[in-house]
Amino acid sequence: MFTGIIESVGHIVAAEKKGGDLRLTISTGKLDMSDVQLGDSIAVNGVCLTAVEFDQTHFTADVSNETLEHTATGKLQQGAEVNLEKALTPSSRLGGHLVSGHVDGVAEVLERSDDGRSVHFCIKAPDQLAKYIAHKGSITVDGISLTVNAVNGAEFELNIVPHTIQETVIKHYQPGTKVNLEVDLIARYLERLLLGDKAAEKDSDGVSMSFLAENGFIKNI
Repeated sequence: MFTGIIESVGHIVAAEKKGGDLRLTISTGKLDMSDVQLGDSIAVNGVCLTAVEFDQTHFTADVSNETLEHTATGKLQQGAEVNLEKALTPSSRLGGHLVSGHVDGVAEVLERSDDGRSVHFCIKAPDQLAKYIAHKGSITVDGISLTVNAVNGAEFELNIVPHTIQETVIKHYQPGTKVNLEVDLIARYLERLLLGDKAAEKDSDGVSMSFLAENGFIKNI
């Protein structure tokens, strides 16, 4: 688990195709590696990866085809900057929100504009994730815990303060940038709970407006 509070911006030293998938070597920047052990989890742009080799300034992680298919990790080239966060410990401050490091989909930056000293972004999520994104709710973008300022369909807006711009890769975002998206854990589990016994059925369509009406959660109009 993670908090979505970025600890360091590192960069890709090597992206090596290996055995049909990918091995990344990452320079860790100012990330404190003194307490890292072999097999520890480190979030890279919001993707939970396992350190299979490491020293005080670098670590290496294998990236499966599953991860390559559902995240923007495969697009990382040598030299690309990445957000880094070590896994949450029992004594850590939960400054953001609970983040699993399991990316739900890849979104696209549509707009960027200055708003005082902050920067305003409009981002388009995959349509199937729109139902999990709520006004003033939490969302994770490339591993950064952020607050949704507005929602319009599958598009949502963010206002990013100067500190976050300076300390994360969000400084590089421009229209067309692809980003990893993780929706709030509570929303995902709530949907599953609402299904009740239907959760055990194969090929379930999940929670829909008709499902909510049929089960008394909302009134038919």
